[in-house]
Amino acid sequence: MKRRNLISDINVVPYIDVMLVLLVIFMISAPLMVQGIQVNLPQASSEALPVKNNEPLIVSIQKDGALFLESDSTKNTSLSLKDLNNATKKILEVNPGLQVVIRGDGQVKYERVMTVMAELQTAGATDIGLISQPKKTER
Repeated sequence: MKRRNLISDINVVPYIDVMLVLLVIFMISAPLMVQGIQVNLPQASSEALPVKNNEPLIVSIQKDGALFLESDSTKNTSLSLKDLNNATKKILEVNPGLQVVIRGDGQVKYERVMTVMAELQTAGATDIGLISQPKKTER
């Protein structure tokens, strides 16, 4: 009686197919995952500021002047100036020197942006920037 040798090879072709399908799905869905509050940013032709080694703290200002702090605890929650000050203070106590950027709608009054910047400075922010969209060049 002859014994047959068992073949113990793993066929990896189906695993590669599954991996490639997942890769395509993630490549298509990643750009669609827009985070943050919907804001129509103004266009400006300026050089991009260098980003420090960690992600900046983002403050969004909607067209009606509503304030949003893009952090885990306050995401998608409208804040008053006092609440923004308190939340920013807590974050800056943990990460001193953290870069803070403002995403303001193009229709927001300049006075509102300056009030928010002053409030961020009183909270301890030393590095405050503004986010805009790059100007579209016509050809």
